[in-house]
Amino acid sequence: LGSHGGDLPRSADAGEEVEMMPKDPAGVAFSCRTFLVYAGPGWLMSLAYLDPGNLESDLQSGAYTGYSLIWVLFLCTLSGLVLQVLAARLGTVTGRNLAQNCRAGYSRHASLTIWVMTEVAIIGSDVQEVVGSAIALKTLFGWPLWLGSLFTGLDTFTFMAIHYFGKRILELFIFALVMMMMVCFFTNFTLSPPPLLDLLHGFDFSCPDYAALQLVGTIGAVIMPHNIYLHSALVQSRGIDRDDEVHMRQANKYNMLDSAVALLFSFLINVALLASFANGFFVEECARLDGGPLACVPGACGGGGGGGGDCRACASAEGLRGFCGEIGLDQGGDSLLLLLKNNGKLGEKLFALGVLAAGQASTMTGTFAGQYVMEGFLDLKVPIWLRTLFTRSIALGPAVAVALLTSDNPNLNNTVNQWLNILQSVQLPFALLPVLHFCSDGRVM
Repeated sequence: LGSHGGDLPRSADAGEEVEMMPKDPAGVAFSCRTFLVYAGPGWLMSLAYLDPGNLESDLQSGAYTGYSLIWVLFLCTLSGLVLQVLAARLGTVTGRNLAQNCRAGYSRHASLTIWVMTEVAIIGSDVQEVVGSAIALKTLFGWPLWLGSLFTGLDTFTFMAIHYFGKRILELFIFALVMMMMVCFFTNFTLSPPPLLDLLHGFDFSCPDYAALQLVGTIGAVIMPHNIYLHSALVQSRGIDRDDEVHMRQANKYNMLDSAVALLFSFLINVALLASFANGFFVEECARLDGGPLACVPGACGGGGGGGGDCRACASAEGLRGFCGEIGLDQGGDSLLLLLKNNGKLGEKLFALGVLAAGQASTMTGTFAGQYVMEGFLDLKVPIWLRTLFTRSIALGPAVAVALLTSDNPNLNNTVNQWLNILQSVQLPFALLPVLHFCSDGRVM
């Protein structure tokens, strides 16, 4: 890849407000006050690990493969942390985000190719977020999926307005949404707690033969390529003296801690959802059927539950009788309603509320990622509302199409979501290789 372009201005993108960070006194290894001042970008970044695509992957990993892929989720989150830390360091040290470094360091052809691939990843993620929010609105209010998709696509502008009240208000709002997800999914986890020993066995490094496709989908669901570009830009809202090596090292340290804490919470939320569905709907006989893996879906085959599948009778570890079929976000609430019996209505609504919080929050970070990616690669200063209109318009078409097609066939949405997660895995090298390249290049760092 040939070098192209010259030095880019070292400043935050899109008129981003920059707050100068304090410097710890000599001999102070850690200051809670300083850490809290740096905290924020990591929580915005962590939402990509909790979007509806992730949640459906968790749900299906539990229902289709039991606890066997918890170790994959853990390693993916750990790998994601390493990449996010590298992205944050690149943004902190160079004063440029990853997209700007690609434009300056690669040929025009190479940088445009990476830009197109990153935009494809963003649009694929947008579809998952819009449809996921629409499913939550259907469960909560009975709205049809197409109406929920349109509402979600348009209400992004309302949520983006929070940004204009200041970055701290936005970061606090995002933190509140993450805590809401934590409460929702952990409440369902405690309503039907899994056996501790089974949960711990999920950290055994093994993969059943029926779990291979789910394993690949988990990688794509957890590590979003556009999120690496996003984080390298978000940290630039924390101003530092780049002529002071001690100040830069301090910034790298606190950015790493911010990311680690946020991703720890995201991992716990993902595990809580995975374990809830593993405990309630995993049956190995269903997982090993031809055309599987499948889950033990409560209800009668073809009666509005999972629909597709083998229709073979089964009984879960919780004694819930059903049939071997497919399951996803669309059936998740109804399945919990039957699983949790007297607490079923509460579990259903909490599940939908958690998915809605995930969908709404992740649309904001997706929009920010798109803004930084377009400006960085193309050097275009596009107003964020126009960028939002552009990406929403592109994502709404496929999202509404999926909503209309899945109104009578919810399993089609499960299939689309699985392949969108695999798409993210395919697109990952277009963020992974550049961030590794620039962070290992002494001329850049």
